[in-house]
Amino acid sequence: MAKRLAIIEKDDWLLPVEEELNYRHKLYTAKLADIEAASGSIVDFANGYRYFGFHRDERNKGWWFREWLPAAESVFIFGDFNGWDRTSLPLFKNAQTGVWSIFLSDREYHLEHGMLYKILVTGANGTHERIPAWVTRAVQDDETKNFTAQFWNPSEPFDWGNDGFRVRKEEGLFIYECHIGMAQEKKGVGTYTEFAENVLPRIKEAGYNAIQIMGLAEHPYYGSYGYHVSNFFAPSSRFGTPEELKALVKRAHDMDIAVIMDIVHAHYVKNFAEGINELDGSPNLYSLAGDAGYQQYWDSKIFDFGKREVEHFLLSNVKYWIEEFHIDGYRFDGVTSMLYHHHGYTEFGEREKYFDEGVNRDAITYLKLANRLVHDLRPDAVTIAEDVSGMPGIASPVEEGGIGFDYRLAMGIPDFWIKMLKEVPDEEWNVWDIWNVMNNRGCDTGTIAYCESHDQAMQGDQTIAFRLLQTAMYDSMHTESQNLMVDRGMALHKMIRFVTASMGGQGYLNFMGNEFGHPEWIDFPRVGNNWSYDHARRQWSLVDDKSLRYHALGEFDKAMLKLLRKYNQLGLGYAWNLAMYDGDQVMVYNKGPLVYVFNWNPSRSVPDYMIPVPEAGKYRILLSTDEERFGGFERNELGGEYFSFSRKCDDGVTRHYIKIYNVARTATVYKKVED
Repeated sequence: MAKRLAIIEKDDWLLPVEEELNYRHKLYTAKLADIEAASGSIVDFANGYRYFGFHRDERNKGWWFREWLPAAESVFIFGDFNGWDRTSLPLFKNAQTGVWSIFLSDREYHLEHGMLYKILVTGANGTHERIPAWVTRAVQDDETKNFTAQFWNPSEPFDWGNDGFRVRKEEGLFIYECHIGMAQEKKGVGTYTEFAENVLPRIKEAGYNAIQIMGLAEHPYYGSYGYHVSNFFAPSSRFGTPEELKALVKRAHDMDIAVIMDIVHAHYVKNFAEGINELDGSPNLYSLAGDAGYQQYWDSKIFDFGKREVEHFLLSNVKYWIEEFHIDGYRFDGVTSMLYHHHGYTEFGEREKYFDEGVNRDAITYLKLANRLVHDLRPDAVTIAEDVSGMPGIASPVEEGGIGFDYRLAMGIPDFWIKMLKEVPDEEWNVWDIWNVMNNRGCDTGTIAYCESHDQAMQGDQTIAFRLLQTAMYDSMHTESQNLMVDRGMALHKMIRFVTASMGGQGYLNFMGNEFGHPEWIDFPRVGNNWSYDHARRQWSLVDDKSLRYHALGEFDKAMLKLLRKYNQLGLGYAWNLAMYDGDQVMVYNKGPLVYVFNWNPSRSVPDYMIPVPEAGKYRILLSTDEERFGGFERNELGGEYFSFSRKCDDGVTRHYIKIYNVARTATVYKKVED
C-alpha cells in the first residue's frame, strides 16, 4: 500500500479528497521526472534565458539571436546595427523545435551596447514589428511612447563583491511593500538609485528586514502598478538601468534587508505592440485558445501552464531574477486566479470547491515546480502566495503533497478590518472576533499578516488612516491641535497594527507610508487627473516633521517592530489566550515572556483591573500605544512595578494576577522582570 501523503496525515479533513490530492502529486512527480530526464535537474531546465535572445559566441566572433515562434511564416531582425532595414536579416527556423535563429558576425555587424532593435514577424495575423519575448531590456521613446528592445551588454559585469546574503526566516519577516516609482516625494517617477539612497535607509531605521518590490518587470502602462507585464525578463527601464537595480539589491543586502519581487505569472498584458500576445501570429502561443486563454476580469491573457515551452519560459523567468539580480524570493501575484478556471470568482468554504472541475491542475503543477525550483536554487529563498481562496496545502511542502509556498498572505485580515471600520461601531467590537481572525491559520501554515497593503490604498478605496481620520488628516494633525477624531484615529491605527503584527502570523507586511498614516490614496498619472503625480508619491516630509502627528505614528511603528524583533514574537507561533473580557472589550494574551493587554473600549479606563499573568513575579510596562511620544496621553506610569498575587479559581487551579490601570483604547505590553 502506497504511503499516505503527509498533508493528509496532518489533516483528517482532507481524507475525502485523498484521491484528488494523490493525483495532483502524481502529475507533479511525473512532470518533474520528465524534466529531470531531459535536463538533469529542474535548475538546469530553467536556463532558457541563457539560450534565447542575444548570446555571445566567442569562437566564431559574433552573436546568436534566438526566439521561439513555431507558427511564424518568416522572421527578420533589424535595428541600429543594420540601419533599420526590416528585411535584410532573415532568421532561420528549426522545424522540429519552432526556434528561429540568426548569427550576426562581428565582421559584418557591430553590435554595440545600447543599440535598439526589433523583430519583424509574419504569421496568420499579418506582418508586425514586435519585441522578442526573452528581451532583457525594453525602453520607451519619450515622444512616441512606443517601446523598443535594447541590446544590453555593458563593458564590465556588475560587481556583486562578496554578496552572500541569506534570508533568516527564523527571525520572522517584517516586509516593507514598496513601489520604486512612487517612493520619492517629488512629483515624478522615482528611480532605483533614488530608492537606494533615500528610502532604503528609512526602511532599515524603521526595523523592517525585507522589502517587497512591486512593478519590477517591464510593463507598458505605469498605472497598472506593474501587474500587466509585457517583458518578463526586463527590469522596468522607467526606473533606471539593470545595473542600478542590481546596486539597489546589493545596498539592501549590505543593510541586511532581503529583496522580494512581486512576480506576475498569473497573466500577461494583451497589448500587441509591447508584449508576447500572438507573437508568432497564432492566437495561443503562450496561452490556451479562446476564452480559456483570457482573464476577463483583468482584460489580460492567461498562460497555458500545461505547455512545455510555457513552463520553460516561466521557470526560466523564476531562475533569472534570482541568478542575475540576486532576488531573495517572490510574492506570486494572483495565485487565486491561477488555481481556478473561474479565477476565484465564487464562494469558498465547501471542501469540494478546492477539488472539483473548477481547479486548474496545470497551474497547480506549475506552482509546485516553481516552488521546487526556487528552493533548489536557494534553500533560504522566500515564496509567498497571494491566495484569497484558502486552497488547502498552499503553504505546505511539495514533498508532503502541498503546493510548496513558504507563506500565504492572510488576506482575510485586511478584509476584516475594513468591515469593522465600515460597519461596526467601536463600542460593539467583539474581542473574540478579533482573536479568531488573527488565529485563523493552520499550525504549520506560514502566514504573512497585514492590516492593509497597496490594495487598500488604491483610488476608490481607503487606507485605514483615511477611514479613521477622514478630512481631519488635512488640518488637525499638528501636535497642538485638539481633535477627538484624530485622537480616536491615532489610537485605533496603532492598536490595529499592533494586534495584527503580534498575533497574525510568522510575517508582517506594511505598504510604504501606511505606517505613519500617509494621507489619501494612490492615483497614477492618467487622462482623468490631467497626468498628475500628486498622488503617485510618498510625502516623507510629513513623518519627518516632529510637529505633526504623522511623526508620532511613525515612531510607534519603529518601537513596535523593535519589540517584536527583540523578543522573536513572530517566531513563537500562536499567542496564548490568557483572558477575554468581552463585556469590557478587553483581551489578554501572551507570547513567550510578553503579556499583551488590549482595551478596545472607547471610553472605559479602569483602575486596579485584574489580569492574569503566566507566572508569579514583578512586571513592568515595556510598551504602550498611549505613550506621549506616540501621540498618546501617557495615562499609565511607564516605570511602575506590578507585583503578582495568586488566587484559587473556581476550577480549583491557582493562577497568578496583577492589577493594572487598564486604559481605554490602549494596548500595553508587560514583561516579568528580575530584581
